[in-house]
Amino acid sequence: MGAGAVAPLVLTAPADAAAAQSHTTPAADSAGSDSLRDLAARIGLRFGTAVIPTDLDTPSYAAVLADQFSVVTPGNAMKWGSVEPTQGQFDWSDADALVAFAERNGQLVRGHTLLWHNQLPDWLTTGVQNGTISAGELASLLKQHIFTEVTRYRGRIWQWDVANEFFLDANPSGIDPNNFWIANCGTEIIADAFRWAHEADPHALLFFNDYNIAGEDGTNAKSDAVYAWLRQMLAQGVPIHGVGDQGHLDTQYGFPTQMAADLQRYADLGLKVAITEADVRTFVDGPTTQVPTDHLATFAQPYEFSQMLKAALAVPECISFTCWGFCDADSWIPGFFTGQGYGTIYDVNLQPKPAFYDLQQDLRLAAEGAPHRVGGSNGGFGS
Repeated sequence: MGAGAVAPLVLTAPADAAAAQSHTTPAADSAGSDSLRDLAARIGLRFGTAVIPTDLDTPSYAAVLADQFSVVTPGNAMKWGSVEPTQGQFDWSDADALVAFAERNGQLVRGHTLLWHNQLPDWLTTGVQNGTISAGELASLLKQHIFTEVTRYRGRIWQWDVANEFFLDANPSGIDPNNFWIANCGTEIIADAFRWAHEADPHALLFFNDYNIAGEDGTNAKSDAVYAWLRQMLAQGVPIHGVGDQGHLDTQYGFPTQMAADLQRYADLGLKVAITEADVRTFVDGPTTQVPTDHLATFAQPYEFSQMLKAALAVPECISFTCWGFCDADSWIPGFFTGQGYGTIYDVNLQPKPAFYDLQQDLRLAAEGAPHRVGGSNGGFGS
C-alpha cells in the first residue's frame, strides 16, 4: 500500500448527536444515475471501497472514487503504526485527507482498525518483547490510542472496525491464544476495546471484522465460533453493533453457498452486518497486466462478486458493501498471493471489468425490479 504525503488538515469541531445520526442514511441519488453508489442508495445500501493515499492524489482515481462510491475505508491510514509511528508523535495527514475527501463528496467513512495484531508501531511491539512495556501498560496504551483516535474523528466516522481478525482458521475455531493482544492481555481486551470506543464516540457503529466468517472456510467452523462469541458478548452488554465479513474470495475454491444464511444469523442477533473487504482473486499472467491464465476465470470472477452482493442484498440488516480497493493496478493481492491478481472491479488501466457491470445490474434490479413484459402475461396468445 502506498503512503503519499498530504498536508495536515485543520479539523472541525465534533458533530453533535443529531448530525452524527443523520450520517447513517444514504444521501439521495442523482436522478437516473447508474453509478454504483446511486443505485445502491435507492435501496438504503452504502457501496464503498478501501482507499490508499495515491487514490486521492491521482485525479483519474479520485474521479472514480467520488463518482462510484458512497463510503470509504482507509486501507492503512488509520492503523496504529501509521498514526503514531513514534511514541507520542502523531501523523494524521493521510487520515485527515481521507475524511476531508469523503465529506467533500458526500461519502461516509469506515474507520479501520483499532485493535489488530498487525501494523502496530515498532516501539510498542519492541517494548512488549523486551519487557519494558508490561501487560497492564499495554492495555493502558491501547485505551489511550483508542480514545485519541476515535475522539479525534468523533461524529465523522460512520462505522469503526474495532477488533479485527481474532479467530483461528481451524475446526473447531475459536479466539487465537497466540494473537498478540490475547497472549499479552487476555481475551477480555476485545470487550474493553469496544467499551472504550463506545465511550469515545457513542454514535459510531462498532464492528467486529474478520475473514472466512460467512462460510468461506468450507466448514462454517469459523462462522460458528464467531456467532457463539457474539452471543456471549451481547449477553454481557458489550457495545458491539455490527459484524463485518471481509469477503476475500478466490475462484479456485468456488463461492461459499452459506454466506447469506451466515449473514442473516448475525443479523438475527440484532446486529448490523456488512461486507467490508470484498475482492475475488484468481491466477494471472503477472502482476503488471493481471490477465487470468484460465479463460473460465473471467466468468467466475464476476459471478462470485455478483453472488456475494446478492447474499448481502438478501439480508436487510446489511448496510454496506465495500470492495477492498477498486483497481487491479494498486490491489494488495499480487503482493500477498504469488501468481494471483485480477481481484477488483476495474482493470490495471482503470477500466470497468465484467464484475463492475454485473454489480451494477444486480443493484439496478434490486432498486427497480425487472421491467414488465411487453405484450402482457399471456404473451399475446389467447383472449
